[in-house]
Amino acid sequence: MNCVDGPLQTGTESKKITPGNWCLFPLLLCCCILFSVPVSAGSTQDDFEFNPDVYEKKRLQWGGYVEGKLEHFSYNENSALYFLKFPDGDRTTLDRITGTLQLDGSYSLERTSFNWLLKGAANQDQRRYDDRADIFGAYLRLRPTDTLTIEAGKQSYKWGTGYAWNPAGFLNRRKDPNDPNEDLEGYTTVETSYIRSFGAAIESMAVSVSVLPVWQGVNEDFGRMETINLAAKLYLLVKNTDIDFIYFTGKSRSSRYGLDFAANLATNFAIHGEFAYVPHADRMVLEKDGSLTLQPSSTTSYLLGLRYLSEQNITTILEYYHNDAGYTEEEMNRYYELIDDAREEKRQTTATLLLEKALHAGQSGYGSFQTGRDYGYARVTWKEPFDIVYFTPGVTGIINLDDKSWTLTPELLYTGLSNWQLRLRYSWLNGTHDSEYGEKANENKIELRIRYFF
Repeated sequence: MNCVDGPLQTGTESKKITPGNWCLFPLLLCCCILFSVPVSAGSTQDDFEFNPDVYEKKRLQWGGYVEGKLEHFSYNENSALYFLKFPDGDRTTLDRITGTLQLDGSYSLERTSFNWLLKGAANQDQRRYDDRADIFGAYLRLRPTDTLTIEAGKQSYKWGTGYAWNPAGFLNRRKDPNDPNEDLEGYTTVETSYIRSFGAAIESMAVSVSVLPVWQGVNEDFGRMETINLAAKLYLLVKNTDIDFIYFTGKSRSSRYGLDFAANLATNFAIHGEFAYVPHADRMVLEKDGSLTLQPSSTTSYLLGLRYLSEQNITTILEYYHNDAGYTEEEMNRYYELIDDAREEKRQTTATLLLEKALHAGQSGYGSFQTGRDYGYARVTWKEPFDIVYFTPGVTGIINLDDKSWTLTPELLYTGLSNWQLRLRYSWLNGTHDSEYGEKANENKIELRIRYFF
């Protein structure tokens, strides 16, 4: 998927709604709210009261949010992936409304705690209705000693130091670079962690070992079934630098080795990076005749990035990502040419043989998220510019450095209403024919998201 792509729907449509251009009114309404809501001056010193019960940790802690999201997609009717989504060319725009409920919390009793993260969502557009409820996390944590922790259940892993990508996050779900901080569904594992402090050149050390089974009904989407996988991570704090050595082995996925680091060079300037090596990484490659062949190879992926906070409270994050497992420009052009041939075949004969081949190629890797080899990432946010409190504008950009196509997403974020968050975004995709973002199904997207936290 792409972070700004419209939904892919096939098959029989369900009951339709006809929102038309209803997205425009909420967008204008949001802008009015952002600049018209009065800002509270806050409590004065005379109002301050100290209540020790507030700071006492409670056994049961819980929270979450309710979210409403409106999206308007404008499609690129000449693109390759548009044809795969809409072979009959029956859609130029799409309006979608989504409601989401997320619940998280924990119950603690001495050295034991149970933690959970639940999420449910429903969406409706002109084509269909969908709903889904998932257990993103539910795990038991035991701390027999101050240095030993045992966790069992479903939990989300966030290995790696990259913001947009994590090549060394072998147990991570793939995150959306435009929303890298969103909670993701976890995997069911058993993990043991041991931590120790030294006070010398190596200030502290932690060792984590995770066992991840893949059985029927358990982690089925991780890889090959009926097997058990093992992942280990060694963490070191060397002066002001965090370092992780990561190893994964198992039959669900091939063995791989990883390394990441993060260091503060100054109070407002930090660097980070990741490295991953996979000795045996097979991938499907599309041949000139439209057939797919399994190509064995070894792959190296790495990421380098920095984070800088200016005196004006502007945060800048830059990253470069290289992925050997991605496809070259020539390999992607072959895929786009196959789709173009399928479009022409359908126009002249109504046959779908080439279309079926293109769909199969997409399911075999060519249609995955960010299929190229070299990417650049930039995110700039400015907290409370010109003393406009609770207001944070920002912009996120991603560029495919091989074909020079890109996506740009400016946004406005307002948090001046107690427990409320309002975000307005516009995503713009640009690229030439046979480029990644030039061949995406949609050419832009407008999104309004309203969240209430409790």
